[in-house]
Formats: sequence, structure tokens, C-alpha cells
Amino acid sequence: MENLPALAQPLQQLRAWLPPLKREIWILSFGQLMLFMGQGFTLVYASIYFVNELGFSPTQVGLAQSSIGVSGLVGRFFAGNALNSPKLGRRGTLLWSAVIAALGSFLLASAHTFAVLVAGNLLLGLGISLYWPATLTVTTDLTESEHLTEAMALARLADHLGLALGALIAGQYMAAAGSYPVLFIGKGILYLLFSGVIWFTIAETRHTDTPLTVWGDWGQALRDRPFTLYLLANLFFPIYAAQSSSTLPLYLANFMPGGNTETGFSGQFISYFFVWHVILKICLQLPLTRVFRSRSHSGLLIAALIVWCLGFVMIWLPNAVPQVALVAVVSAMACLAIADVLYAPSASALVGNLAPASLRGIYFSLESQCWAIGFLIGPSLGGWALDHPTTVGAKLWLYFVLSAVLALALLVLLRREIVSQTLAAELLED
Repeated sequence: MENLPALAQPLQQLRAWLPPLKREIWILSFGQLMLFMGQGFTLVYASIYFVNELGFSPTQVGLAQSSIGVSGLVGRFFAGNALNSPKLGRRGTLLWSAVIAALGSFLLASAHTFAVLVAGNLLLGLGISLYWPATLTVTTDLTESEHLTEAMALARLADHLGLALGALIAGQYMAAAGSYPVLFIGKGILYLLFSGVIWFTIAETRHTDTPLTVWGDWGQALRDRPFTLYLLANLFFPIYAAQSSSTLPLYLANFMPGGNTETGFSGQFISYFFVWHVILKICLQLPLTRVFRSRSHSGLLIAALIVWCLGFVMIWLPNAVPQVALVAVVSAMACLAIADVLYAPSASALVGNLAPASLRGIYFSLESQCWAIGFLIGPSLGGWALDHPTTVGAKLWLYFVLSAVLALALLVLLRREIVSQTLAAELLED
């Protein structure tokens, strides 16, 4: 009993350090933890399974995974209206997202034909396209503006922790001669468990009775100049991020000089790389968000872009110096982790701050459309590059670095636009 005060003090310090968020935000984050454990099950093994076990070509797998973007484009447009609808709202959209993604996962568990492979990815993309606008809108609804970046960081922390646990469990399971289809079935079950968490614990957060004007609402959002600049710049980030789940695992397995196999690194090594990547995001997400919370969102997006490019250079480096392959890949995964930690909460909080309360669903749906487009282009581009190793191959990573120049220019314009609007608002107040 004498030790209880000593034990209570660190807990009180931890509670004081954590952001003061509503109970529903913590519950939603727990649900996201389960959801992303399912994502982690197949993060590393999806493309390897479809190519090396089922015999699909990298281009076929890239095209099938790009179909996530096709259904995502449709789903995100629907989500923008559904989130403001009195029939579905935020809660109903979240529930449907989990159920549809679960059905897609079950289809992928039996994807022995290209048609089934595409159908599973279409459903998965539709579920994901409903999920992200809904969860970001709910988080914004329930959070004060000054704590919004930290609330978004908590959501990302749950994602990262779930991915790490899922990838670690999957790696150990596959090392024990496990079954790839079981990973997809487990993924679907966790999606259904997530829907159960939403059903029993999250109430509807839509409180506005503003009438829906479908085309007018979307047009108003697209006439917001800072938001439009952000959307254009944000198209690049999903294309880069898509490489981590589609191109990079296959590249490390089949095209990386200096690995521990004839063609690259073994599946177990690749699993460890991704676990390292996600562990870094878990450890750094809240601390870095707290350290940089006074910095501008646009400035943090620029920093994320630069670190992402450094990671791509490190992935390419073993093609010039194969002896450094292990160090280069570990360093690259660290760079990609830090870039994501800087990017994700700042991007979401920026959208939340720009969006009027009555148009949050529309704004987050348009922001999520960037991810649909990115996952439409990214996997196909990566798969095509790997199918043409002599003409493109490893140079793909350097081409991404060159493309970042345009993204950087757009972010600089966004930063100037936000500064000028802020100064204009201050002058009007004076």
C-alpha cells in the first residue's frame, strides 16, 4: 500500500501529458487499432502471395490493386453526401465501410482468378473510401480546434500500432508455414469486430440541419483557393504512400541487390523491415506531433515531402552500392516512417481547420479522393516499372524524387495563400 502513491504519480504524469480528448475519440481509436491489425496481416504479403504463389504478373497485381482507386473515387463521392445525410450520417457510413471491407477481404482469400482478385480489391477500396472521410469527420466533430492535430495523431497512432501488431503476427505465422488465405480471413473478421465497436459505442455526431445542396456544396469546397492548392499538392503523397503497400514489398523481395537471397530479401526479413517502420511511427507519432504543434501545417507538409524523398533515395542506393543494402533499407524505412508521422496529422488537421462545420463531410471526402487517385495511379505505375526492370526498374525511386519538385512548389503557394488570408483577416478585425 505504501507504494501506491509512487505508482500513481507516473500515471498522473502520463494523463497530464496526453491530450484532453473526449471518451468517444479514445474508443474510436481502439476500434481503429483492430481495423489496422487486419491491414497489417496482409500489408507485406498481399503482392508477394498474388505474384509468387498464385502466378499473377506484377502488372496484373498492380492493376488489381489500382482498382481500389476506381471504387474509391465512387465511394468517396458517395461518402461526402452520406456523411451529411440524416439517413446514414457519420455513424451509418462508418458501419457500412467496415462491412464492405470485410466482404472484400473474404473474396481476396479465394482470389484464384483475375476477376475475383479485381472484385475483392474493388470492395476493399469501396469500404476504405467510406471509412476515412467518416472517421476524420467524426474526430473533427468531437474535438476542439486547438487539440485537433493531436486527435488526428492519436488516430494515426492506433493505425500504426495495429499495423505493427498485424504485421508481426503475420510474419511469425507465415514463418511457421502458415496459409496466406487465412491472413485475409482474419483481416475480414477484424473489420467486422470494428463495426461492432462502432455499433455499440459511437453515437451520431452530425448536429447540423443545413439542407443538402449536392452540387452546390461540392462547388463551394472547390472554390476555396487554399483548399484547392492543398488538394493539388496532396495528390503526390498518396502515390508515394501507395508504393509502401504495393511496389516496395515486391521490389525488396525480387529486385533488391545485396539482399539475403539471390533476388533480394526473404519474406521474413521484409516483415521485420515493415515492423521496424511501424514501430518508429508508433514511438514518434505523439511526441513529434506535440513538439511541432506550434508549427504551421503547410510547413510540416513541406518537411514530410523532403524526408519522403530522402527515403526514396535510400531505396535506390543499393543499386549503386549493393554492400549497403541492409543499412540502406533500414534507413529508408525510418525516413518513410518519419515522413508519414509529419504528414498525416498535419494534413487532416489542415482540412479540418479549412472546412466549415456544415461541409466537413465534403471537404474530407475531397481530401480522401486524393488517396483514391493515388492508389489508382501508384500501384499500376509501380507494377509497370517492375515489369520493365531494364528501362525503369530502380530508377522509379529517383523519378519520384523529381516529381516532388512540383509538389513542393504547390505547398509553397499554399503556405503563402494561408499567410495572406490570415493577415487579411487580422486587418479586418483591427
